[in-house]
Amino acid sequence: MSSSDNIVVLASGNRGKLLELNNLLNGLGIELRSQADFDVVEAAETGLSFIENAILKARNAARQTGHAALADDSGLCVDALGGAPGIYSARYAGANAQDADNNAKLINALQSETNRHAHFHCALAFVRHADDPAPIVSEGLWQGEILHAPRGTNGFGYDPLFHIANLGLCSAELSKEQKNQLSHRALALAQLLPRLESEYLGS
Repeated sequence: MSSSDNIVVLASGNRGKLLELNNLLNGLGIELRSQADFDVVEAAETGLSFIENAILKARNAARQTGHAALADDSGLCVDALGGAPGIYSARYAGANAQDADNNAKLINALQSETNRHAHFHCALAFVRHADDPAPIVSEGLWQGEILHAPRGTNGFGYDPLFHIANLGLCSAELSKEQKNQLSHRALALAQLLPRLESEYLGS
């Protein structure tokens, strides 16, 4: 892989994830682009874990674009629901579900539950090319609890329901700077960055 090629394709069309990861990667000298910019046909997420799906998505984006690719597979795991919605978080309320639909279904599913503990789980996979035999992978977990009703206007997905007890705030009430220090994505990326710097950026 040429070190002069600073484009890394994010294997997602989710603009919220692109913005969040761009903020976290700021200063590394790479240009993170959405796979939507390259008309990438999305990978079938046939894995049974976040890591498996992240690798599948990264390879797919790299194969179709010819660039290095970074994939994020993340979701919300709720203890009382046996870890659901888990890898199905984005489509919890159906294939074309919007954030509000997923949040409403989660509130309903936990209506009679007293155990509200949950965590956000993020798996990141970076491949230098589609057939990279040694993807760089990392994972991050963010502990919290599920609120009975949404709060806040920041973030996306389940952020309005995810409460961080020691802060007394939900994820959607955090500033961008706070979230970029605390989130599951930030924790996973903190593990990934040294490898990206040394193996991809050559620093």
